[in-house]
Amino acid sequence: MNDDIQPDGSAEHEYEHGALGDVEYAEFVELAAEEGFDIEDVEGAIEAAGHGPLPVLAVVGRPNVGKSTLVNRIIGRREAVVEDKPGVTRDRVTYEAEWAGRRFKVVDTGGWEQDVLGIDASVAAQAEYAIEAADAVVFVVDAKVGATDTDEAVVRLLRKAGKPVVLCANKVDGQSGEADAAYLWSLGLGEPHPVSALHGRGTGDMLDRVLEALPEAPRETFGGGGIGGPRRVALIGRPNVGKSSLLNKVAGEERVVVNELAGTTRDPVDELIELGGKTWKFVDTAGIRKRVHLQQGADYYASLRTAAAVEKAEVAVILIDASESVSVQDQRIITMAVEAGRALVIAYNKWDTLDEERRYYLEREIETELAQIAWAPRVNVSARTGRHMERLVPAIETALAGWETRVPTGRLNAFLGELVAAHPHPIRGGKQPRILFGTQAGTKPPRFVLFASGFIEAGYRRFIERRLREEFGFDGTPIHISVRVREKRGAKKK
Repeated sequence: MNDDIQPDGSAEHEYEHGALGDVEYAEFVELAAEEGFDIEDVEGAIEAAGHGPLPVLAVVGRPNVGKSTLVNRIIGRREAVVEDKPGVTRDRVTYEAEWAGRRFKVVDTGGWEQDVLGIDASVAAQAEYAIEAADAVVFVVDAKVGATDTDEAVVRLLRKAGKPVVLCANKVDGQSGEADAAYLWSLGLGEPHPVSALHGRGTGDMLDRVLEALPEAPRETFGGGGIGGPRRVALIGRPNVGKSSLLNKVAGEERVVVNELAGTTRDPVDELIELGGKTWKFVDTAGIRKRVHLQQGADYYASLRTAAAVEKAEVAVILIDASESVSVQDQRIITMAVEAGRALVIAYNKWDTLDEERRYYLEREIETELAQIAWAPRVNVSARTGRHMERLVPAIETALAGWETRVPTGRLNAFLGELVAAHPHPIRGGKQPRILFGTQAGTKPPRFVLFASGFIEAGYRRFIERRLREEFGFDGTPIHISVRVREKRGAKKK
C-alpha cells in the first residue's frame, strides 16, 4: 500500500513518523500547518495513535506495601484504589504512563502471597501472570518492615521469570529511612531505590532506572519471530464448542485430545499445519468460561493462558456453537479479541446438526447480538464431518489482509473531504465541528488519527468507521480511530 521502495527493492515498513513515508509526512505537516495545528502536537498525535503495543511494566510485591499508591504516582493521577489495609487490589489493572517522553503500560497487581487458598490464590496467580507478560518489573518492598519470607519468595519467582527488575524500597519518607532501604541489598536484586510513593520522594530517580530496564518496544513479534514465518492463529471460544476437534480436522490427524467432557484442554497447544499451500501455527486454547475471577484452580490458570495466547496471535478464530443460542459469554470472548486488536474470523461450528428452524433463529441472533462485528468473515463449519473446512483459510487470509491494510494519506483525505461535505457533523450548542484532515498512523490493526475543529461525537465516529469499511474494505479487523481537536491559537502559550 505504500510506494516507498528501498534500494534492495523491498517496501519500507518502519518509518520515523509511524506509518507515513517521508514525502507523505512532509505533505501532511504542510497540511497541518495550514489548518493551524502545532507541529509538535501533530507529531505527538501520530505517535500516540501509531505506536502499536507499548512496553509493559508490572508492579508486584506482597500485600499492603504501597503498590497501588506507587502506580498512582507513576501515572500522575489517583486512579488505582488505595486503602490502608491489605488485599484491596485483586485483578490486574493496566494504565498508560509517560516519563521523560517515553510511553509505557503499568500493570497494578494484587499482593502476592505463598501457600494461600481461595481468592488469595487467584490474586497471586494474576500477579504471576503479570510478571510473565511484562517486559520489566518493579518489585515493591516496605523498607520500614524490611525483607520478609514472602519477599524472599517473590525474589525466587522473579529470578525464575528472568525479567529485568527494579527494586523499590517504599515508605522512605526522610533521610532516616534510607538506612532501612540499604538493608534490602540483601535480596540480591541490585540497588534498592528509596521511594515515598505517598509523597513522591525518589520516584523520579526510580523511573529513570525503569526506562533503562524497559525495551524501546515490546518483545512481541508476529509471524513466528521472523520474516516469512508461519502466521499465528488462535482458536478460542467457550468450553466444548469444538476447538480441539477443529484443530484435528484441519491437521488431518489426532493432534490433541478430544472428549465430550468440557474443559479437556488446559494449556494452549501450538501445532504447525500445512493448509492452502502455506504453513500456519494454530494454537488450540482452553475454553474461556464465565468471568475469570469466579473460577478456581486449573480452570483459572487455563483462562489466563488462553488470554496470553490471544495476545501472541495475529488472528483469532472464534468458535461459536451454532446449535445453541449466542450467549453473553460468546460476546465477552469476541470483545476480548477485538480489544486485543487481533484480526477476527467467526466460525459457527456443529452446522451439520442444525434444522431449518434453528438456522432461521441463529440468523436473527447474529443480526441482533453480533451486529458490532458484522465486518468479521464468517464460516459455517462442522469439525466432526469436515464440512466447509476449505473455507477457513480464505477467511483467515481475508482477515489478515484487512488487518494489514494501509490507506495513503492523500486518498484518505479525499475520502474524508467528500464524506464531510455530504454528511456534516450535527450541530451541537450552536457549533458544527468539522474533520479537517487525517492519516492512518499504523496497521495491525489499522489505526487512524483525525484532526478536527471541535469534539466529534461517538455516533459520528462510528459512522466514519462504517464508511471507511465501505470504501476501503478492512474485512476482519477492528479499526481504532482517535480524534485530536485543534486548540485555539495561543491557548498553549498562556
